[in-house]
Amino acid sequence: MGGAVATTAIAGMELLKRGLVDTTGLPLAGVKGAGLVDYGALTFAGWDLYDDDLAKAARTHGVLTEPQLQAVEPVLSKLRPWPAVSNRNFCRNVLGSSSKTLSGLRAQVAAIHQDLERFQREQQVERLVMINCASTERAVDLTLPLFATPDAFETAIDANAPELSPAMLYAYAAVSRGLPFANFTPSIAADVPALMELARRKGAPVAGKDGKTGQTLLKTVLAPALRDRALHVSGWYSTNILGNRDGEALEDPASKAAKLDTKAAALDSILGYKVQDHVVQIQYYRPRGDNKEAWDNIDVLGFLGQPMQLKLNFLCKDSILAAPLVVELARTLDLAKRRGERGIIESLGCFFKAPMTQDGRTPEHAMPEQQRRLMQWLGAGSVRPVVGKERLRG
Repeated sequence: MGGAVATTAIAGMELLKRGLVDTTGLPLAGVKGAGLVDYGALTFAGWDLYDDDLAKAARTHGVLTEPQLQAVEPVLSKLRPWPAVSNRNFCRNVLGSSSKTLSGLRAQVAAIHQDLERFQREQQVERLVMINCASTERAVDLTLPLFATPDAFETAIDANAPELSPAMLYAYAAVSRGLPFANFTPSIAADVPALMELARRKGAPVAGKDGKTGQTLLKTVLAPALRDRALHVSGWYSTNILGNRDGEALEDPASKAAKLDTKAAALDSILGYKVQDHVVQIQYYRPRGDNKEAWDNIDVLGFLGQPMQLKLNFLCKDSILAAPLVVELARTLDLAKRRGERGIIESLGCFFKAPMTQDGRTPEHAMPEQQRRLMQWLGAGSVRPVVGKERLRG
């Protein structure tokens, strides 16, 4: 909750509520009649390993302007994250001290549930949505038997199995109670086979994983155009530099490997062939802070075998791109829950680098097609609109 993305989302909704910003950057602001909750209906809370209040956290991240910070500081200063479930074996470079000191995994899950129940009671929110915005964890072997079924996963919790990560425990805490869950990170969470099945059984809508915000967004826009014009991609070199807490976490090779896996997955799927020289790099560069630079060099072959190049340099603000997607995921997953949908909501794939599919097949990565599917899904059901009276936790 105290990270750059979450603090930006929370501050942004407060600024919007006060009429100090407009809806630029919120992809679904113009969608009418689908039954999405109003932005003013969102109430926020969550966990973090750092216990700074959100005003202090937002100032540290350096995303908001000084006038924006001053406008929302009275609200943000009253918001403080709950101590988080953590495990340094899964994320070595994030070393905050505000963690739950509980001896067993079952006790940790119970503590998450208690936090949710207390929040819902005290804030009088009607429905909950959980979104994972935590730092990237190392990967695990999903073929292990403990991940195969809900019963095996339950047994693993009771046995304090070391293969169970914090992201999995949060996902389990949500879906076991039928709560919508989105994984905005590359970490393994609800994409565990046992939890996907549990989500179906419990009626929990699920979406993920790894928010598609900057470089991969543009890659999934450009690649379909190159494919459709029969321009052969012979090489695609992508590099990123960023200096925020996400970048610091990715200095750990195990966490970086998980991130690179989701960033590299889309290109071959869109083009229909393997790009022999597809290179993706991420480098932590502290002075850049949240201002990420994504640089791409694309080598293509055209008619008569003639070589050409595209060079793209995206000087972007990481959390400014990501925070609106977190907000829209809260609204769309709440809509899915009210529609009675359960399990993986494939139509939300446009928000992610590595979209989840219900049967494990290769997902659609091309952004134009993903957007078409999202808009079709939004128009498919009808539930009454919800405005500021009912409040939702995102």
